[in-house]
Amino acid sequence: MQPLTLDFYQKYDTLTLAQRLLGCTLVHQSPYGITAGIIVETEAYLTDDPACHAYRKKTKRNAAMFGPAGTVYVYQIYGMHYCANIVSGEEGVGEAVLIRALEPTEGIELMEERRAEGVSRGECRMSNGEPVRHSAFDTRHLCNGPAKLVKAMGISIEEHNGSSLLTGNLKIYPSVLKEFEMVTTTRIGITQGADLPYRFYVTGNRFVSRK
Repeated sequence: MQPLTLDFYQKYDTLTLAQRLLGCTLVHQSPYGITAGIIVETEAYLTDDPACHAYRKKTKRNAAMFGPAGTVYVYQIYGMHYCANIVSGEEGVGEAVLIRALEPTEGIELMEERRAEGVSRGECRMSNGEPVRHSAFDTRHLCNGPAKLVKAMGISIEEHNGSSLLTGNLKIYPSVLKEFEMVTTTRIGITQGADLPYRFYVTGNRFVSRK
């Protein structure tokens, strides 16, 4: 199976892309191993949306959001956590889809180690030349939130912000969930635009962050 092409990211408006990404698989190929998960929850952020980082103007922090569709936009929240987004719409507009939750499918031990160590760059503790794994996390809680999945997947602002899903080591593959029902509801953790129905998740999936 080949990863999604530029055409996929370009042909949908942001709200539609947020829905179309459900069921697709996010994959990170790092030197420490491959981690992957099915996208089961997303949020859309539009340029005229007061909760969108691009609502006021382009800044150094949100510059990646104004890039071409298929660009990765990573930002920091609360001074310690990070969130990963997929840029959508036309270049220069400033819209994106937040990846809010994944259903882990590959590299689960590596995800556990990253979460346990609080590492977002993919490093693992080593012993006698071998990575030391950690199994304290319930798989359901590894990626059921935007900051959790960034740590588990080894996504970093230094490496991935502004990178391309077409050429970088982060890629998204076509949907593996052929038939599913979708919930459309309001977004989480925002004060402005909180009433907009811009959050989407797979009905009944136990890996979503909140129902």
